[in-house]
Amino acid sequence: MITLLYLIAAVALYETVIFGLSLLLKRQDIADVFWGPTFIYITIVLFFFGPKLSLTALIVNALVLLWGTRLAIHIGKRFIGKKEDKRYRELSKNWGKLYYPRSFLQTFLLQGFLALLVSVPVIILNLTKVTLSPTIIIIGATIWLFGFLFEIIADKQLADFVNDPKSKGIMQSGLWRYSRHPNYFGEVTLWWGIFVISLTSLNYWYYSIIGPLTITFLILFVSGIPMLEKRYGGDKEYEEYKRKTSIFLPLPPKE
Repeated sequence: MITLLYLIAAVALYETVIFGLSLLLKRQDIADVFWGPTFIYITIVLFFFGPKLSLTALIVNALVLLWGTRLAIHIGKRFIGKKEDKRYRELSKNWGKLYYPRSFLQTFLLQGFLALLVSVPVIILNLTKVTLSPTIIIIGATIWLFGFLFEIIADKQLADFVNDPKSKGIMQSGLWRYSRHPNYFGEVTLWWGIFVISLTSLNYWYYSIIGPLTITFLILFVSGIPMLEKRYGGDKEYEEYKRKTSIFLPLPPKE
């Protein structure tokens, strides 16, 4: 319990620092860049302040570090040299004099809280006793790897499309032919893989479901897909793309 309280306090401090950085840069979308590093930070705090780690916890921590680093680099490249993301400008345009407290609470502290929820399986593996089950670890790691590679490939395909001067309209090839948001599908999948590994916990493993459920809910219904799809409201090409392409799960396109 003490370690968990330390972790919550450490994440609050982390988000406070990122909020300060956002004030210096005068843009809230720095929160996106530090979404992946938030999970890296959580695993580091657990490593130094938690009990002696099991091999299973070390494996999961390594997976989280790999994913978080890759995501930070990917989003960071898009951040440099561009204006603040339109989603954040729209979010805060009516905040007025409450901009600073709402930005701190609604953007940064809330992000830290959500990261903690997503990290519940990681926290449980780091703070509770686990059994070494190679079968469960292999199954979970395989699911994680599938999701990780799916996310990387989808992001690479989209980046190539956006950076190609010959590209026009909306990306509809590669993995994007089967899902309108294949990168999000990959991210959700890898967290379900981590959940599978967390089943090796001897205590509290049932709480681990909070992690994948949180990231799935956020992406499907809150800050992921809904906000991106809103950008294309009324776009005839995108409406046709929506008609024939699955929103999330990769499925054969409709004729």
